[in-house]
Amino acid sequence: MTNSLPLVNHNTIVRKHPPWIKARIPGGGNYAELKSLMRDLNLHTVCEEAKCPNIGECWNSRTATFMILGDVCTRRCMFCAVKKGKPGGIVDTDEPRRLGEAVANLKLNHVVITSVNRDDLPDGGASIFAECIKEARKSRPSCSVEVLIPDLEGNWDALEVIVNAEPEVLNHNTETVKRLYRRSRPYADYQQSLTLLKTSKNLKPEMITKSGLMVGLGETIIELLETMQDIRDSACDILTIGQYLSPSKRHLPIQRYYTPEEFDELKEIGIEMGFHHIESGPLVRSSYHAGEQVNSSALKS
Repeated sequence: MTNSLPLVNHNTIVRKHPPWIKARIPGGGNYAELKSLMRDLNLHTVCEEAKCPNIGECWNSRTATFMILGDVCTRRCMFCAVKKGKPGGIVDTDEPRRLGEAVANLKLNHVVITSVNRDDLPDGGASIFAECIKEARKSRPSCSVEVLIPDLEGNWDALEVIVNAEPEVLNHNTETVKRLYRRSRPYADYQQSLTLLKTSKNLKPEMITKSGLMVGLGETIIELLETMQDIRDSACDILTIGQYLSPSKRHLPIQRYYTPEEFDELKEIGIEMGFHHIESGPLVRSSYHAGEQVNSSALKS
């Protein structure tokens, strides 16, 4: 395994984006149409709420990641742009039907469904996830379904509800290295995230499992490689690796930018570890090229 990637200086804060951090300004006919559809059906997308840099590219190719269970998260992760607060226990039970309608209208071949953390709900929103999976498949049987789920506070019964709805892909992001959890994910637990991935695979071995990492938060390359190996050892099939971009001055600062060449090297290392597919690049996010990732992983299963 190569170790040519440099160690990180934890005291360095970088403020200016390098030239390879560029995203197209959202626009175009498909973008406007999809935005209008989301508003008409009162649906949220993580593309908008998390200020994803790929929103223009993805929406113009008529792909989107639906964010269910509202737009207010019960946790306060220091890297995330999604609104934080108290949702108040409210659950929109008609949301799965509307999501299915959107999947049909957009003629999607692969849909990604994620959510805010809903620690105020006994099952963390698992039952709504399951209904969304069923409605998406009912509205468009040929569409494969990927869910990007929170940790459900380690409620494996709730996890089983989601798995039993039979998504083709179950994704849970590890996000960063163990040492940085207290600072970046104070209400999450590193080992619990790894256990979720392993438990998911044990519940349904043929289901594709997936996770994602951000880089540039202050991790060392040794920590990063150890984390990648931990994720692979948790029977994870697909890994995404992308550059952390601070949403605002209130969020964690960027400690370092990785170069495109370093992302390529991380991909090679991940393939050597045994991942079926690695999506690694400066603007890569969990749902970026999600359909292509599934096809690539399925060929290697």
